Amino acid sequence: MILAYVFVIIIPLIIVGIIILEAFRQSALNDATQQTIANVERVKARTIDVLDVSIDLSNRLSLDPKLEDIANRKYESVFDVVESYREYETFRTYMDFNQEISRIKLYTDNPTLISNWELLPLDRVTEQQFWYQAGMEGYGTIGWYYFDDITRARNSMLSLVRRIYFPEYKTTGMLVIDVNTNYLNSFLKQEPFETIILDERDTIVASNRPHMIGKKLSDTRLDEGIAARENGTHELVIDGINSKVYIEDIMPKTSYNGLKIISIFSVESIVAEANRISLIGFTVILISFAVSLILIYFICTILTNRLLNLNRQISKVSKGNFDSVLEVDGNDEIGLLSRQFNQMVYNIKELMEEVQRSNEQKNQLQLNQNEMKLKMLASQINPHFLYNALESIRMKAHINGEREIAQTVKLLGRLMRKNLEISGKKILLEEEIEIVRCYLAIQKFRHGDRLDFELNLDPGTEKISLPPLIVQPIVENAVIHGLERKPEGGKVKVDVSFADNGVRIKVSDDGIGLTQERLKAVMASLQNHEATRIGISNVHQRILLTYNSDCGFRIESAVNKGTVVQFVIPMEDGHV
Repeated sequence: MILAYVFVIIIPLIIVGIIILEAFRQSALNDATQQTIANVERVKARTIDVLDVSIDLSNRLSLDPKLEDIANRKYESVFDVVESYREYETFRTYMDFNQEISRIKLYTDNPTLISNWELLPLDRVTEQQFWYQAGMEGYGTIGWYYFDDITRARNSMLSLVRRIYFPEYKTTGMLVIDVNTNYLNSFLKQEPFETIILDERDTIVASNRPHMIGKKLSDTRLDEGIAARENGTHELVIDGINSKVYIEDIMPKTSYNGLKIISIFSVESIVAEANRISLIGFTVILISFAVSLILIYFICTILTNRLLNLNRQISKVSKGNFDSVLEVDGNDEIGLLSRQFNQMVYNIKELMEEVQRSNEQKNQLQLNQNEMKLKMLASQINPHFLYNALESIRMKAHINGEREIAQTVKLLGRLMRKNLEISGKKILLEEEIEIVRCYLAIQKFRHGDRLDFELNLDPGTEKISLPPLIVQPIVENAVIHGLERKPEGGKVKVDVSFADNGVRIKVSDDGIGLTQERLKAVMASLQNHEATRIGISNVHQRILLTYNSDCGFRIESAVNKGTVVQFVIPMEDGHV
């Protein structure tokens, strides 16, 4: 019982628990992954909204004629420069109405300009900056870079960089619009998982972890190779912790480069609750298993001891000791079994005594019967003497020229010899047909032209085995009950042929036949084992006993048309 309990209950439950735990963990991971994807998509959409403000302003400023005039005019004095700056308020107006930007600047190669951190003359240092060179190679498309200079605050390190062409003066300028990254950081702080925004130089532009802003990936705990991976979900080990990393590119419109969003969460943080619940569940299960095992052990011990007591008593009875009494307390099944066992032993003892008395009576009866048999045998005629007497009569008739009588006596003698040789074992069909032939020949001698017969055997059927005197009683029935009552006589026909499942034997006559009521009564008597017709009933019963089946035993008959009796000798291991 303990082994069955372990293998049938404990082990399957542990396996099911592990499968459910793994499914729970996987479901939690899938939910977290889907949530991360949705969060990143939301961050991406909001980031693009912020960047679109800078893109729209750059489009307007690239077509602003006042900006083109101020940036390219050759000023005579500082006063003229200051006056022009005072009259041009577009930059300030855009910043007042668009909180997503923190500063707008234009660098142009005009030495007469004075830097007011909005309009700046191009110097050699600026010309060597990576962002300036990249913007000049962009030919009017937009670039996004995170860099520091004297004009920038900490919240405006991310900038739109765009080369502007002034067609009237056939000159160019570099427009720089600083993005207010406080907006980016504000909605990143709403994200449940660690999320960062990178530029193309792997600099962290915004993050919900403030200490990481402005750093290179290589200067953080994150692998700098993360940024080089394709968009999608990746499983990585970060600081020795299995983590899920989701990467998504941001490519603003009309830009030649973009940003990248990376969201990271540790697998352990997601499955921690699942592990805690599983630990509690397994603890409860193990305690339940331990208690149940202890209970099963004590119950099995009690049952085993009582069963061993019962087994010892059974062993005594098996050795012939019927005087001992089994004492097992309790009203359960074992107690009931012990009381029934005691009753059974008592009944066996009574039965043995009764059998002993019956055997004594039977032995006495057998002695009496043997004495009677000896007396009966002494008074019986020796069959061999009868056969020898028939042979003497046949020879006498033959000498006197009575050949027909001699032949009939010969057939009668042969029929008697065949009957004497029958021992109850199976015989060949050809021997059975020989008995039928002798019987019909004797009957033909008796009835003359009123009786005719025909025996038809398929080649090979004569060597089949069957119980003796199976066909002859049916033929005798056909002669006595079918033809003797018909004034003009008739014909008996025996057909033996191979069937699908054995050998079919059919005995037919054209005698007086049976009415349908009489036929139904005969068939009913056969089913009920009633001997209404001794010959047919005897054959049917022997077929049932020999082959455990009626073998298709069937009787067909009609008034004044005759009767057909047929059955099949079944095959045994491929042989009949």
